[in-house]
Amino acid sequence: MRILLTGANGQLGKELLKQLQGTDVLAVDIVEMDITDQNKTFRVINGYQPNVVIHTAAYTNVDRAEVDWEKAYRVNAVGTQNVASACLCCGAKMVYLSTDYVFDGKLGRAYQEFDQPNPLNIYGKSKLAGEILARQILNRLFIVRTSWLYGDGNNFVRTMIKLGEKQKEIKVVNDQYGSPTSTVDLAHVILQLIETEYYGLFHATNTGCASWYDFARMVFKLTDNDQVKIIPQSTAESGRPARRPAYSPLENLMLKLTIGNEMRDWEQALKEYLKG
Repeated sequence: MRILLTGANGQLGKELLKQLQGTDVLAVDIVEMDITDQNKTFRVINGYQPNVVIHTAAYTNVDRAEVDWEKAYRVNAVGTQNVASACLCCGAKMVYLSTDYVFDGKLGRAYQEFDQPNPLNIYGKSKLAGEILARQILNRLFIVRTSWLYGDGNNFVRTMIKLGEKQKEIKVVNDQYGSPTSTVDLAHVILQLIETEYYGLFHATNTGCASWYDFARMVFKLTDNDQVKIIPQSTAESGRPARRPAYSPLENLMLKLTIGNEMRDWEQALKEYLKG
């Protein structure tokens, strides 16, 4: 199987490359293939003739997207449209990575794949637009929504550890809930999916639910750091520009019904990550 991977320098891209060692894979990022450039995207993808394109490249700065909304849509919507169109031309399957931020967080339970999206911010709206455009173009498409991702790169876990080395007190939001997810487990599921014909929409997160405050406390508990005081803070007090869903854990229903849900509990996955 020939695989083309976009966003190869991102957290998920790096983990996918680790798990794809020994496979025929072409890893690209913005330098090799700017997905907003339709001609270059077609030239690279059609030149390689992949069986599968795993599309992880995205505009992910949630707060900046509120101002830089045109770029967010250009990357997440038009860029995805370009990748999907190139996949159609060469007959490749496609995986599109999406987000829990397509939901408004008002449902009161974990979101299933069949629940209605209603994004609150530009980032979520642009990622949902990417889902819609890819669906309109391709039948052989896996849309994989995930959340609160951490792996090899800048992420919440590493930020907490760095802050804990410098500060005795850290304020962390305690009224936003989601599913912290390891790139190790997410990459494993994606590579399982592409071997199948189970096209459609999937939620893929580590199981369980936590607030950012819970997440931070667990990071310091697992690193045996009891010197840092974690202070709960409301979303309103944090003063972030973009609205965020208050309760957006995802239920991996379609994984359960197809290939089986092998996503571990989020605390177990975090423990393994911190050991590494």
